[in-house]
Amino acid sequence: MEKEKQLTFIDEEGNEILCEILFTFDSEEFNKSYVLFYPVAEEEGDEIEIMAASFVPTENGDGELQAIETDEEWALIEDVLTQFDENEDDECECDHHHEHDEDHECECEDDDHECKCRHKH
Repeated sequence: MEKEKQLTFIDEEGNEILCEILFTFDSEEFNKSYVLFYPVAEEEGDEIEIMAASFVPTENGDGELQAIETDEEWALIEDVLTQFDENEDDECECDHHHEHDEDHECECEDDDHECKCRHKH
């Protein structure tokens, strides 16, 4: 997996948790960048907990995560995540338009591709 699609999150107890970046977005309203991410699961099919933070780029290209500060920011993040979930059902990053059934089986007509929506083919 590409390094730039992962980050290391340090929890409240000081534990380092390797996470995969779901997506990032910018908000003009709050003048911040945000990142949504989740812990790298050991077992496929595990339920994942999506986490969010604001992101401040550093000079060396890494960055610093900061806690979400207000209820208004959380509302924005929830809206963006809802839009992301709705769009993911219609078209995934592999540019194949398809639906997913309740078992998360991909209904894509092209069965011979690797779908980035993380659903089974």
